Amino acid sequence: MKKITKIFGLLAVAAGFTLSSCIEETFPESSTVTSEQVGASSSALEALVSGIPAQMAQGYLVYGDQVHETDMAYPQFMIAFTEMMGDMYPLTSNYGYDWYYRYNTFNAGFGKNGYYSFLTWFTLYKFVKSANDVIASVDFENETNPEIKGYAGAAYACRAFDYFLLTVLFEPVENIYTDCSKVLGLTVTKVTEETTPDDAKNSPRLTHDEMIEFILSDLDKAEEALSNYTPSSKLLPNLAVVYGLKAKVYLWDEDYANAAKYARMAIDESGATPVTETQWEDPTTGFAQANQAWMWYIKYSAENMGNLCNFTGWMSGEADWGYASLTCPGIDASLYDKMSDTDFRKHTFLDPDKYDYYDYKTCRDEEFINNKPAYLALKFRCLQGNYETYSIGGAVDVPIMRVEEMYFIEAYATGMSQGVSAGLSMLNDFIKTYRDPNYNGKANTERDFQLALLTQMRIEFWGEGNAFPLAKRIQPDVVQNYEGTNAPAEIFKINCKGIKPNWTLMIPLDEMEANAAITDDTNNPDPSNTVATPVEIGTFAPANN
Repeated sequence: MKKITKIFGLLAVAAGFTLSSCIEETFPESSTVTSEQVGASSSALEALVSGIPAQMAQGYLVYGDQVHETDMAYPQFMIAFTEMMGDMYPLTSNYGYDWYYRYNTFNAGFGKNGYYSFLTWFTLYKFVKSANDVIASVDFENETNPEIKGYAGAAYACRAFDYFLLTVLFEPVENIYTDCSKVLGLTVTKVTEETTPDDAKNSPRLTHDEMIEFILSDLDKAEEALSNYTPSSKLLPNLAVVYGLKAKVYLWDEDYANAAKYARMAIDESGATPVTETQWEDPTTGFAQANQAWMWYIKYSAENMGNLCNFTGWMSGEADWGYASLTCPGIDASLYDKMSDTDFRKHTFLDPDKYDYYDYKTCRDEEFINNKPAYLALKFRCLQGNYETYSIGGAVDVPIMRVEEMYFIEAYATGMSQGVSAGLSMLNDFIKTYRDPNYNGKANTERDFQLALLTQMRIEFWGEGNAFPLAKRIQPDVVQNYEGTNAPAEIFKINCKGIKPNWTLMIPLDEMEANAAITDDTNNPDPSNTVATPVEIGTFAPANN
């Protein structure tokens, strides 16, 4: 009888976190369920698979206790990516309550001993562990039950997404602030259901090409399985999501023909249509409840959240609970100004003229709005408009993939493969049809087109982070110190040429100590303290060599 593998849980911080925590340990048959037993029971396997989306919304996932409020599974990446791009600020003098602000300023906590590299690495490898648990339980090649094979397919899709995020965060790109020459083209270490403890002790980083091949192989398996099975809810990836993930991966790999192809396949397969103006601005359900545009999402419940460690508590400008009430999360003023007055997305950020500009749809009263800072975000609502009770107002759905992203990928990939005019036409058609009837983007060069499309993605996915992978590829410059900036303190007043150096994170020391293949020579450079602040308006900070 074949034994199912049991994956180690992560140890306490004092004991250290390593990839050996995420690999297989084979136990005697008497001490654990066998793969045949799981495989024979679709209900048992369903429970195992259902744990994946639950884990993606779990507060205090890595530490297992209230150690750090950013330890909030997948939503941490949505916030971190937005702050990395300089698109989001805590707008009050209480910016220290925004524990994510280091992603925006990056001058501490990003070394190999740093918290921020540590948390991202081990969050994603915990996700990998859960996918591996499911994959190890199914004989994929020989399984004939479409439901059981479909569960494995969903796990393959989730694992592919996990490694995509790891690659985006840890694959370096050249920049003027850090020397990446020794590690260009390297991604992360691979842990699968077949990885042994000895393997993990000397597990080198895969090259970019090796990682892309591995991720796509997982997605091929997911496509095969999910062609014959559709999960009962969008808490798990379905075939349309698999196509969407392929589009994202091909875009990262700069394979534009395939990126456009799979983005269109995702749109068509999903049958999804973009969020409407009414849905976007709804004060009780806006970005709090899944709708026809959402292809994949996670769900909070009163049982898996606390008042501080949850997405709405960080991001809702209307909530009275959580850190948002102290930090007032808002949009960068220059990004806000890139929206015209006929773009309804602008209505979910407070204009400096408040109600003289727009009659805001909100669960709060006019006095509340008038007392809040300009550019405050109302995009993410408290469910039912309940801004007082976190277990109700925070029990929201959180989007992972919306169909809108596929339209942007299709337009960008078309512009890069078939010419700027073709891509710009698709971008203009989308924005005019679904967001701003008066939009007429112009681009004379490929660079103009790249930046125009990225700007629209940054607006569309503000707080969701989906624009970050493309931004890291495009390297658009990050300008936070300019005339009229709403950066709340000097440390935020950064101008970086191309990218911020912390767009590539270091592999944490805990992993280095357990994995002989990760050394100072094979780790990414430390981005901490590489840019002086404040940077003079109109200039970029040089590398701090």
